[in-house]
Amino acid sequence: MKLGLQLGYWGAQPPANAPELIEAAEGAGFDAVFAAESWGSDAFTPLAWWGSRTENVRLGTSVVQISARTPTSCAMHALTLDHLNGGRTILGLGVSGPQVVEGWYGQPFEKPLARTREYVSIVRQVLAREAPVTSPGPHYPLPYAGPGSSGLGKPLKPITHPLRADIPIWLGAEGPKNVALAGEIADGWLAIYYTPRLAPMYNKWLDEGFARAGARRSREDFEVAATCQVIVTDDRAAAIAALKPMTALYVGGMGAPELNFHAQVYKRMGYEKEVDEIGRLFMSGRKDEAAAVVPDEMVTETMIIGNVDEVRADVKRWEEAGVTMLLVTCRDADHVRELAAAVGG
Repeated sequence: MKLGLQLGYWGAQPPANAPELIEAAEGAGFDAVFAAESWGSDAFTPLAWWGSRTENVRLGTSVVQISARTPTSCAMHALTLDHLNGGRTILGLGVSGPQVVEGWYGQPFEKPLARTREYVSIVRQVLAREAPVTSPGPHYPLPYAGPGSSGLGKPLKPITHPLRADIPIWLGAEGPKNVALAGEIADGWLAIYYTPRLAPMYNKWLDEGFARAGARRSREDFEVAATCQVIVTDDRAAAIAALKPMTALYVGGMGAPELNFHAQVYKRMGYEKEVDEIGRLFMSGRKDEAAAVVPDEMVTETMIIGNVDEVRADVKRWEEAGVTMLLVTCRDADHVRELAAAVGG
C-alpha cells in the first residue's frame, strides 16, 4: 500500500508546517504529496513552491477544478510543473459542484461527464504535442468561432515541449457514471469516502469503464487512491467522536440540500435515514446535534482507526479491496512517521 500526503487547500492562512510535513513524507517513503483547491488557494502553486524541496515524491493535484481553467491552460500548468519537478506530476481533475462552479467560477455546471471527457481529450492533445490542438466542442471549441469571435483564431501547439506526453491524469469521482468514466479515460481514480464493504460495487463501475473501446488502462495498471483518515490510537471511541463533526459538515453542509454529492455517497452505503436527519439539523444551524446523529459506523466505514495491529489489519483489507494508495492528512512530522511505520510495518 502506497501513502500520499494530502495537504488539502488552505484556510484563512497558509499552513505553517507544510514544508516540514513534505520533508518528513519524503523521508518516510511516502509515494506522493497532493494539494487541493476550493475557492481560495490554488493547487498548483504550493506544489511548485514546496515541491522544489523534494526529489522523489510524486506531486499531485487532488483535485484541480476543471471550471477554474480552460483545458489548454490546465495543460500548461501541468507541463510546466512536470518540467520543474523532473517528471513527477500527477494531474488530478474534478468537476466540483454547482455551488462552486456557478457561484465562484460563473460557469454552468450542466453535463459534467461530457465536459470532463472533452477536457481530458484536449489536455492529452496538448501533452502529446503531435499536432495543433483542435476540438469541435461543444464545451471547449478550439479554435473558438462562436459569438463575438474575430475569426482569427488558429490551432496551436504548445511552444514548450512537454517533458512527458503521458502525465498521469486521475479523476476525482463519486457516482457510478463518473467512476466508470475514470476507468475509461484516466490513469487513476481519486476516491473520497471509499469503503471496502462496497468494493464489489466500485469494481463493477470501474470494470464498465475498462471494458469500453479505447480504454487507456486495465485493473492491473490503474491506480485507486482513496482519501482515508488513518489514526493510530488506543482510544478508538474518542477518535471516532472527534471525527463526527467533520462527517456532519460534509454530509450536511457541503453542497445544496437538493444536491450534495457527499451525502449521496453515504446514502449508497445505506445511511439514507441518517443523512437526511444530519442534513436537516445542519442546515438549521444545529451542528452539534447533527454530529451527534452520526453513527460510529459512518466514521469507521471510510477511515482506519485503532491500535497498530488493528490499523495494519485494516490497511490490508483496503488493499485487498483494490485500493493502491491511501491519501492521509497529518498534523506534524512525527505523525507522518507514525503512519509510515504503521502502514509500512
